[in-house]
Amino acid sequence: MTNVPTDLLRTLITVVDVGSYTRAAAVLGVTQPAVSAQLKRLQVLLGAELFERSTQGVVLSPAGKAVVSRARRLLSLNDEIVGCADGGLRSELVIRIGTPSDFVASVVPETLARFRAKRQDVRFIVRSEFSDALVRQFNSGELDLLIHHTTSPPPDARHSEEQEVVWIRGRSFRLDLSKPIPIVSYGDPSIYHKLAVRTLRAAGLEYEHVFESPSMHSLTNAVAAGLGIMLFTRRRAHAIGLGIWEDAPLPRPSPLYSGIFVRESGAREIYEQLADELATVLHGPLDVQARIYAGEEPLTARSSAA
Repeated sequence: MTNVPTDLLRTLITVVDVGSYTRAAAVLGVTQPAVSAQLKRLQVLLGAELFERSTQGVVLSPAGKAVVSRARRLLSLNDEIVGCADGGLRSELVIRIGTPSDFVASVVPETLARFRAKRQDVRFIVRSEFSDALVRQFNSGELDLLIHHTTSPPPDARHSEEQEVVWIRGRSFRLDLSKPIPIVSYGDPSIYHKLAVRTLRAAGLEYEHVFESPSMHSLTNAVAAGLGIMLFTRRRAHAIGLGIWEDAPLPRPSPLYSGIFVRESGAREIYEQLADELATVLHGPLDVQARIYAGEEPLTARSSAA
């Protein structure tokens, strides 16, 4: 029977989370050759290649994805066991947070810094992917908190808020309804993309995808340049300072629901405390949120009312 050392699995998870061997070495306090050697040993033990050759950085193979999913659960249990054994005196609680939004990732760190100031035994891993992938990870126990949008009210969320969705355009954009409507979006996996397509199809309107990118900065620049239009929640558009098309001659999209979900097992009380503080920012006043996003107001200057 093969026993896999947890230090090898922890190295694997670190490489996946930070996206490179070099950054993982810095995080772990070892050399890059040491990281490479550990991963090579892990692959020999498992008898499988965990990574695919790619110019896009760290890319997991199908076997690698399966191992990472289970490794996260195993390490989480390992850390809980250590915490139980020493009364929590030495253990460090790692809270894994998933969010599909560049915007959320931009305002969340200050909340995490404030939370850690009160709890020095906590550290965070934040993953940004599309909602479908994050939901799968949350359901399999790979995430402790999940922040994402849903198309219907989420009954199992710790916090939720209905979000109005609006069309966004640049100042130079002119719509010609005799031609396909040019859409800017994150692409197929994005809930905004799906909602835009569904809204236009329901109205019998033709459309074309003129610009797709995983970067919100690229998308907002494309909209500002007049390439096309896209959907955002009003809250998000207001915070970023995008041009909301109030009188757009287009069908009104249905709302989305912003939800914060907490894993049932593990350090649930601590997860809930963090979820409550995150809700203060994500569901707080629009004008204050915009200043936080722009770096003009620290989190500590705000009220704690959600």
